[in-house]
Amino acid sequence: MSLRLTAGPVTEDRGSAPAGAHDTGSVGLGDITREAFLFLGAGSTVILQLAEPGVGHGVADHSTTLDRPLDRLRTTMTYIYAVTLGTEDERRRVVRMVNKAHVPVRSATYNAFDPELQLWVAATLYHGAVDLHERFHGPLDDASADRVYREAAIYGTALQVREDMWPQDRHAFRAYWTESLDNLSVDAEVRHYVRQLLRGGRAPRPIRAATGLNRFVTIGLLPPQLREALALPWSDRDQRRFDRLMTVLPPVYNRMPVWLRTLPSRYYLRDMRRRLAAHRHVI
Repeated sequence: MSLRLTAGPVTEDRGSAPAGAHDTGSVGLGDITREAFLFLGAGSTVILQLAEPGVGHGVADHSTTLDRPLDRLRTTMTYIYAVTLGTEDERRRVVRMVNKAHVPVRSATYNAFDPELQLWVAATLYHGAVDLHERFHGPLDDASADRVYREAAIYGTALQVREDMWPQDRHAFRAYWTESLDNLSVDAEVRHYVRQLLRGGRAPRPIRAATGLNRFVTIGLLPPQLREALALPWSDRDQRRFDRLMTVLPPVYNRMPVWLRTLPSRYYLRDMRRRLAAHRHVI
């Protein structure tokens, strides 16, 4: 994947309408992002993003994730919920904050406003959401799959990704995804950062002690070539345990009432709205 450094002005609200605003009768991106299973893929999605050198070094050099993992999770999920479930005004305000936070994230080799890097981040968010939906609810029908794919462009186009940069259709996306995975690389710095992240960073000890299952699921959801590049141990026995877990979890999850499955997204949206109303820190 070629990288283009851009030093142009910050742009706001370059995306299309929020997910769920059209194509009634089929599953939309918002129907997926409101589900709690999305959190299972948070770690693997972040690691996929870090495997792009520009993103990886930008995060390693500037992010406070290792010190404040729960707060960084909140801000990431707030962006996801704002662009897929929020109002136009909420999306515009959150995007403005993201752009402001991105201003210092630059060096001679990366720039947080680089649309190619943002395209990769958007691609990982889309891929992770669909992967988990299919694991928990089964494959999407063609109409829903096309709708979700179209709507997922908002992850990037809300920022600096041009609409024509989002691959034309799902077939084009698969080609982009495969080529991008083949070209990803991690160096010692990013590898060290990922290992710290998987151990819970510098979070309080109770939080780090509770990361075992999350670490296992995160590694299990990664593409095999990335696990190898990161030197993350994963045996045939681990794969069998992961496959069993992914067989047991979906039916248990799907027996839960919808209000419980969507509780995290509703909580984060309420939190975002309280913060916006009080002019408090959101991103």
